[in-house]
Amino acid sequence: MRYKMIKPVLACFLSLVTLTSYAQPKIATVDVRKVLGEYHKKKAAEANLKERAADLEKGRKEMMDGYQQLNKKYKESLDSANDQAVSTAERENRKKAAEALFLEIKKTEQQINDFVRRTETTLDEQRRRVLDTLLREIREVISTTAKAQNYTWVLNSSGVGGDNVPDFLYSSGAYDLTEEVIKQLNANAPEESLKTNPSEGKPRNPEKDKK
Repeated sequence: MRYKMIKPVLACFLSLVTLTSYAQPKIATVDVRKVLGEYHKKKAAEANLKERAADLEKGRKEMMDGYQQLNKKYKESLDSANDQAVSTAERENRKKAAEALFLEIKKTEQQINDFVRRTETTLDEQRRRVLDTLLREIREVISTTAKAQNYTWVLNSSGVGGDNVPDFLYSSGAYDLTEEVIKQLNANAPEESLKTNPSEGKPRNPEKDKK
């Protein structure tokens, strides 16, 4: 979907350039998905995350082994509490011991659930930090390359997007129409509507700024 939008975006830019006296812009594209996939640091980061996940899984398995042992002891304790060969008082003591084991089992269940949630959260945060770092480094190289080769815009041609990777990977700012649009919109605005509070600084009135 994002890839299909690149054509109309480019068409819009080219139309703007045709209608103005600006020089022809120089536009490039970068397949961020491919760059990210072939970046050597990504492979190393994935290996580290895999190792970290294996360590956490080992910890979870150890907790599950302990949990299973508790369940085994609890079952044996229940059987013992129902042994008619012992006195009533002894059966009562064994019943209390079984109840204590049951409480320990419930506590262990909660500990395991908490551990799993923390593990998933930790891994997700680590993956996000790694991805943010890699994408930041990629964008820095794109910007450096674009400036060195005098590109006006660099567009993301892959399907990787969202907050991490915008459509525009680089812009020289030479064809930014922000101020021109503001001037046109405010051309016939009432003077009062352009005033701001002192704490907000001076009002934006590009037409007056030129005088």
